Amino acid sequence: EVQLVESGGGSVQPGGSLRLSCAASGFSFGTKDMTWVRQAPGKGPEWVSSINPGGWRTDNAEAVKGRFAISRDNAKNTLYLQMNSLQAEDTAVYYCTIGWKNLEPLAEGQGTQVTVSS
Repeated sequence: EVQLVESGGGSVQPGGSLRLSCAASGFSFGTKDMTWVRQAPGKGPEWVSSINPGGWRTDNAEAVKGRFAISRDNAKNTLYLQMNSLQAEDTAVYYCTIGWKNLEPLAEGQGTQVTVSS
């Protein structure tokens, strides 16, 4: 069974940082592109960042360039998202997905809530 378990979210003040993790199981993680997407209340899913299997190719949405960094540890089957200089507009539930710029989380995915507020 394919599982993706996100963690690391929380409440921070503007300008703060968080590191999200996504623990993967049930598939060959090291052979798949992986993606972070987010969904704010009342809005559709928004692509945030993607990374190739080897970790040497990444791409970020314009809204997060220079602030967020995606990475992965294939030995640990884990995907990461380092988020710095957080803004109120970054408030959303964050999900990891399988594939390049895939906007669809797993049906059972719970995501991790990030709230940026003063």
